[in-house]
Amino acid sequence: MSPRQIVVSGGGTGIGLAVAGAFAACGDRVTLLGRREEVLRAAADKLNATHGESTVSWCPADLSEPEQVRRAARFVGERSDTVDVLVTNAGGNVAPSHEGTLEGIADGYRRNFAANVLTAVLLTEALLPQLRRPGGRIVHLSSIAALRGPGSYGGAKAAVNTYTFELAQRLGPEGITVNAVAPGFVADTEFFGDRATPEFVASRLRRTLTGRPGLPSEIAELVRYAASPEAASLTGQILHINGGAALGR
Repeated sequence: MSPRQIVVSGGGTGIGLAVAGAFAACGDRVTLLGRREEVLRAAADKLNATHGESTVSWCPADLSEPEQVRRAARFVGERSDTVDVLVTNAGGNVAPSHEGTLEGIADGYRRNFAANVLTAVLLTEALLPQLRRPGGRIVHLSSIAALRGPGSYGGAKAAVNTYTFELAQRLGPEGITVNAVAPGFVADTEFFGDRATPEFVASRLRRTLTGRPGLPSEIAELVRYAASPEAASLTGQILHINGGAALGR
């Protein structure tokens, strides 16, 4: 069986890098997309050293900008005519605070929408012609924040959820599944930056039923399953993985 072609946005660090590694370990070929060229290069070098030369390629792009998305899609197309799996992981809470003015609030909402919604939607729409039919898999990265906030970031991830529903309905007849994985608090990522003080981490762990953080490798395994051939009936779902910090619904 020939290796599948996988595209992972935001694949240079944290969850995205773990996702890329999970697919590479299965013998798949992976293309990493993201804004930071040096981070992508380092990630690709690390994965290729572990899983074999030319397993992973990379292309820098700001995926909230249509022309850069077109360039990334052309890069993907040069690597393979068909994309088997698309994982949209680019994003994060890029506007966690503001000065309280209406202008600051508006800027925060716009920035989080661009970083989390546009990066997912534009890349997905650009690569749709290349998605395998039938059998293609799309997995968006959502968040527990879509259920409980904060506002601008949570609202953006809620929009990713509704895009997942709409896309699953649109592509189901073509044999493509679409799901979103929604992590809770995950350790060993850049997500919280300087905010991840011991007190902050402890407060997040108290919300869980397990008393432990999620790990990038755990999120990656759920993404990998949702993107597997065995998950052909799994579509239109938000898959929560949060240690019980939010109960199933």
